[in-house]
Amino acid sequence: MDNTPQSTNKKALLSLAIGGFGIGLTEFVIMGILPNIADSLDISIPKAGHFIAIYALGVVIGAPVMARITNNLNPKKTLLFLMLWFTLFNTLSAFSGNYWVMMLFRFLSGMPHGAFFGIGAVVSGYLAKPGKSAQAMAIMFSGLTVANILGVPLGTYIGQELHWSYSFMLVGIAGIATLSSLYFWMPKKELEEADNPKSQSPSPGLRNKKLWALIILTTVGTGGFFAWYSYIAPLVINVTKLPEANVGYIMIVAGVGMFFGNFLGARMVEIFNPVKSVVISMLSMTTILFLNSIFASNQIAIFVLSFIVGVITFSITAPIQIAIIKAAKGAEKLGSSMNQSAFNMGNASGAYLGGLPMVFGLGFNYASVVGSILAFIGACIGIAILYTQKSKKK
Repeated sequence: MDNTPQSTNKKALLSLAIGGFGIGLTEFVIMGILPNIADSLDISIPKAGHFIAIYALGVVIGAPVMARITNNLNPKKTLLFLMLWFTLFNTLSAFSGNYWVMMLFRFLSGMPHGAFFGIGAVVSGYLAKPGKSAQAMAIMFSGLTVANILGVPLGTYIGQELHWSYSFMLVGIAGIATLSSLYFWMPKKELEEADNPKSQSPSPGLRNKKLWALIILTTVGTGGFFAWYSYIAPLVINVTKLPEANVGYIMIVAGVGMFFGNFLGARMVEIFNPVKSVVISMLSMTTILFLNSIFASNQIAIFVLSFIVGVITFSITAPIQIAIIKAAKGAEKLGSSMNQSAFNMGNASGAYLGGLPMVFGLGFNYASVVGSILAFIGACIGIAILYTQKSKKK
């Protein structure tokens, strides 16, 4: 029996996009309110940066763990479970009174992130009509980009003007909205018919060397973006010399770029193969981040460059996710979830490495230099994968 849908289930994809909005909000809003959290908890900005890294560590550990825990649940129940966990611990983060409590709740908040996006990426393929899986995936990830256009600037404004804890309460509200939409809009029977995890062993897919090369590419390459974005607030305030309120505007501009880049990436997959699309984007990121380190002091250039960085970064999302799913044949959900772990290893390593120049007394714009180097290494890994594929064909 053919369970391939004849039309894309847009309402179900919208429920995944709402979840993406909530996840994008909690992941990125902290970068805009980092100085406020540091002041409130009486710690330095670099130490507050640990909250970014520990969330990413939660994603890294949580993605495969959550994927395994929910392996016997149907896709709808899995997504509901993950979003319930996400909503609970993000809301509790708002009530953190000290550094260690915040570290704990940020870690727990991050655990369902990778599995939600990883399993959601596979589910979006089930919900799409033939040949439209990349577009369906882009719809899901559009929630992440809309978070950067609307949610993150709003959360940043609220966190700066009222208190940072209200930003995390906003995340909790997004989580409740996601739970409701998943419950009412996400089909159950159709997904159970499409999803058959016991049909084949996951082992062959996980032993694929290309899969692990792609995961390393994601970890290193996307670390370039996070080296820049993790310190966007101090960059704008101290290098560009703009008032604190402009941090939110910069994030809106970057978010608009991410929105267009997300759908650009889905289109690129239709023109090039997924890995080649990633290489093109990584080389472009190498160039634009280096230019950002030079022109970040220019108040017009910072807006233009932030938009372009957003476009390039999210043009990677659909191609790399599709490449991972193809490479992890027989273990698509676990492989897809592991790639989300890789994104957040990039988040953690990018935030850490991007902060090193400041430790040695260099300016915040040097984080972009670090980012450019990481993106170039990612491009080289992608080129190596393409060369290996070409050699095998010969």
